[in-house]
Amino acid sequence: MWQDRPQNTFCGRTRREFLWETGCGFGAAALVDLLTRDGFFGSAGNSASAAAPYRSPLAPKKPHFAPRAKSVIFLFMYGGPSHVDTFDYKPKLFELDGKTIPVTTKGRSGVRNVGRVVGPKWNFRQYGQCGAWVSDLFPHLATCVDDIAFIKSMTADAPVHGSAMLQMNTGRILSGSPALGSWITYGLGSENENLPGFVVMLDPTGGPISGAKNWSSGYMPATYQGVLLRSEGEPILDLKRPDALSESAQRRLLDTLRQYNEEHAASRSDNSQLAARIAAYELAFRMQVAAPEATDLSQETAETLSLYGLDNPRTRNFGRRCLLARRLVERGVRFVQIYSGGAHNDDNWDAHGDLVKNHSYHAGNTDKPIAALLKDLKRTGLLEETLVIWGGEFGRQPVAEYEKGTGRDHNAYGFTMWMAGGGIRGGVTVGATDELGNVAVENPFHVKHLHATVLYLMGLDPNRLSYFFGGLDQKLVGVEPVEPIHQIIA
Repeated sequence: MWQDRPQNTFCGRTRREFLWETGCGFGAAALVDLLTRDGFFGSAGNSASAAAPYRSPLAPKKPHFAPRAKSVIFLFMYGGPSHVDTFDYKPKLFELDGKTIPVTTKGRSGVRNVGRVVGPKWNFRQYGQCGAWVSDLFPHLATCVDDIAFIKSMTADAPVHGSAMLQMNTGRILSGSPALGSWITYGLGSENENLPGFVVMLDPTGGPISGAKNWSSGYMPATYQGVLLRSEGEPILDLKRPDALSESAQRRLLDTLRQYNEEHAASRSDNSQLAARIAAYELAFRMQVAAPEATDLSQETAETLSLYGLDNPRTRNFGRRCLLARRLVERGVRFVQIYSGGAHNDDNWDAHGDLVKNHSYHAGNTDKPIAALLKDLKRTGLLEETLVIWGGEFGRQPVAEYEKGTGRDHNAYGFTMWMAGGGIRGGVTVGATDELGNVAVENPFHVKHLHATVLYLMGLDPNRLSYFFGGLDQKLVGVEPVEPIHQIIA
């Protein structure tokens, strides 16, 4: 009888039992609600059973406002290309070539107050209706300047590769934060549920310093991390279904596994990693058909393959990756990052020694494919909705690093990047460095302004897009409000 129970009972339970049981129930309900809102269980009200229709966390989400672009292609020139030898024309450097002058520089070798000037090793010419200056390193890209906005006053916080790479990719100089591509797929999802929302293609000589930290989802669920895609051979390793396993048998196996995992998740308060794992299994199943089709270049015309330089060993690899990027955004992938430059100094843009040898090699590999990407996107109408970004983690100094040679040290205090496509005003230049190209002096823009611009063009408010972690509403651009670079927005 109820009279026999202690007086501090409710519904046949002690207060401790009642709070413990209902507390667990509230936690499970909150988890289901969270996963439902994130698109994990499908429409609201569905249970966490195997019968519930699966809906990927990468399902499309509403932007904050009307987007100018639907996808991003980030052409990352790893190692730090020299802005004064590519797009930032400085006549004074030609005059001072070889002379030792007083100039304060900050690089990997510390602060120096004097240096021997290295004049640009290539001639500059003006191109297009806008009259943009481009060096002879990029004869093909020079024909596209009327579609490009040059930002010649970029700044970053660190003149060393590891932290500078992380900042350009994640907004922080320390590891553990989500990459730009992760923020975009978290905020918008993907328009193709059969392909990853965030794809990374590395240089054939290897990945950059810090490796996967540059495309990690950080404190976000692993669903939003970048997926490595190979431009040759099997596009994604270990994706192919074993020959002994039929598609129907694999589907039944995944359904059973998902049911067990969801039952496990429903009784626990934090299972974002488990949720991401289920999503990864489902995505991998769908990609077994979608990924090979997306990477099948036999569907392209001979004229297109030649445009990207696939008929030339020098440009074939980077050209193939640029063409794959076009095919991926064409199929709804949100963010594609292509690296030019591998792990070792000789394999990337890090020209500490022989500047001519280094930059001639890397520009020669990438110039034609990048120009082809812009032209191909434009002729197919995709450039209007695809934002293309070019740049490295920093630039180079106007003076030599060593007593002999033409190499330049790192320069994070004034360098050039450019954007084209979705929502960008073509044929414009904003910002400027001093007469030596040493520091930004006119409209200096930080990496966070670049990130804010990308988010804004994708329809995301950079000061509203947040993810709760560590007791704070984390943002890609940091705590203080940040404005996009309005001067380059159409």
